Amino acid sequence: MPTDCREVGVFSGTHVLAELDGVEPRLLDDDVFLRTTLASTLTEAGATVCDVIAHRFEPQGVTVLAMLAESHASVHTYPEIGAAFVDVFTCGDQADPTRAVQLLGAALGSAPPAMSTVRRGHPAPQTATTGK
Repeated sequence: MPTDCREVGVFSGTHVLAELDGVEPRLLDDDVFLRTTLASTLTEAGATVCDVIAHRFEPQGVTVLAMLAESHASVHTYPEIGAAFVDVFTCGDQADPTRAVQLLGAALGSAPPAMSTVRRGHPAPQTATTGK
């Protein structure tokens, strides 16, 4: 079955959920750095970034959302514990969401990310877990 989302009737993608730990807290509270870093790592992983927005919380923490031609990505940070949740979903085969998460983890200097990968849509979904 083709994986190109541009074809009529294709309904499948890869969803990577990850946890990053051991990140410098100041990086996780810098919305400009996180927007730029998420956009560049997604692009390097083959995604087409349409827009990136961020919201900074008080007293700390940031949520960053990237709208992709292939779907979406998000980062939710917890500077107080040096951690972040990451979610990257892409359809087609141009973008590699696993590579995007790995590149983001490296850019943030995190420990190796704990990741779960879910194939969504048709054909039947499969789940795999790596890390911790």
